[in-house]
Amino acid sequence: MAQRVRYPDHIEPLVEFVEETTPERIVAATHDKLAAGTTVKDMLLASALAVVRSSDLPPGHHGGPLHPLCGLHAVHHISARLPGEYAMLPVIQNVAVANKHIHSPAMGPYMLADARPVSENDDVDATVKAFRTAVSRGVYNACDHYFLYLLERLSPMQILELLLEVGVPKNQLDDHYFLFPVFTFRALEYFGWEYAKYIGRAPVRYITRPTNPAMMLDVDELIRKYELLERDLRVKTGEDETPAVTALADEIGRCSEFGEIPEMLARALGGGLSLEGAGEALSVGGSTLFLRSKTGNPMDVHINTGANTRRYLLRQPELSRRIKLQALLVWNTGPEVRMAQRMLASDVQPEPERVAALPSHTQDELLEEIESLISRLPVGERLPTAGLASWRSTDEVKHAAALAQQYADRGYAPESLIGMIGKIACRDNFTEMHAFKHHQATYEEFYATRPSLRWRHLVAAVQASAISHGRIQDVFEHAAEVMHF
Repeated sequence: MAQRVRYPDHIEPLVEFVEETTPERIVAATHDKLAAGTTVKDMLLASALAVVRSSDLPPGHHGGPLHPLCGLHAVHHISARLPGEYAMLPVIQNVAVANKHIHSPAMGPYMLADARPVSENDDVDATVKAFRTAVSRGVYNACDHYFLYLLERLSPMQILELLLEVGVPKNQLDDHYFLFPVFTFRALEYFGWEYAKYIGRAPVRYITRPTNPAMMLDVDELIRKYELLERDLRVKTGEDETPAVTALADEIGRCSEFGEIPEMLARALGGGLSLEGAGEALSVGGSTLFLRSKTGNPMDVHINTGANTRRYLLRQPELSRRIKLQALLVWNTGPEVRMAQRMLASDVQPEPERVAALPSHTQDELLEEIESLISRLPVGERLPTAGLASWRSTDEVKHAAALAQQYADRGYAPESLIGMIGKIACRDNFTEMHAFKHHQATYEEFYATRPSLRWRHLVAAVQASAISHGRIQDVFEHAAEVMHF
């Protein structure tokens, strides 16, 4: 009979703590562990291992290990940037959502069984072929076994490429088929590749589930049309590309039909723009589209997280050009990216005239005004009964973005704004890690973008903070009682 997977002795007791502590006790108990000296890395590793072992993936993408794992990269980086006891909050939030899913009757009881590697004649090429055949049939248990064999023989990026062959086409069905494996691999860069045989099984089983067919005909035709595999395509960007990157970012940010974006990107690449330059333009244009969006759904962050993860892939020399191009050119197809198209303002926001009409503020005054405005949004009273996709942002949200734009226009210190909205992100548990992922994505994009374009990302981060604040933040409130701040 199958046995439950057991983890290395040094981490097993902490994993059991995450699994067995009741949801009512998990916030205070996690704080006590951290205060007593448990490291952030060990606590997050235990959270990941626990939710993988003891929580199943329900239909769709809400529940189980998906969002707890996707949030790990953001959580450990945000924790490292926050001062004092605030550094515990992102970690407590991640452990709390993992524990919540473990104890949910919708996701358990569940046991990740100890599995053994399976191959085809102990041959890597034959096993890769068998993996692809199992994918085509939706036989995710077989994919799980083949994955464990290939882990021992291929590099991390070779494994990720194999998973992206599945996840990139399925991005059209659900953004998370692409995002889940990429975010998990970023977490494994932190924990160590030796944990892939446990943590990596969750995205493998998720993306290889049977789904409707997902074809890449339009994308592959664009790649052929502009000869993107045949030409000597530039990889690295530079200052000489600033006019071209700016023009493409502006074209993307002003479009009203997201289906036009793949050809914009392919045409620019065919005209000589570098891969990194195209990714940067997509990211900046994406932040512009996010700011134009009138969505009030705090889950709608994949415009930014999708661009950020693609730029991460573009930096990986071991990944093939084909998979990089395909990933870049399907960004617009994710259902949670497409949602924004239905709620776009007619022109760029914040409106220049709205920003110009604001009273002049010092840096400290703007920080105080933005934080005060967002903090005044009523907690627990902004949960419309209609579906998430129909939620619209309030005028307070757009006013917060306008204040952030004045902050940007004045050239005030980005670190102070980042620190403030990082603390605000720590209040959220309604979105189950989306607020953290968006904050980290915009942080990374700000520092990976040329100075003339980078501020769009932090203005978008402020707008997202205002959208997500005040939904549900009982984990933060409980933690604040324990931590006395």
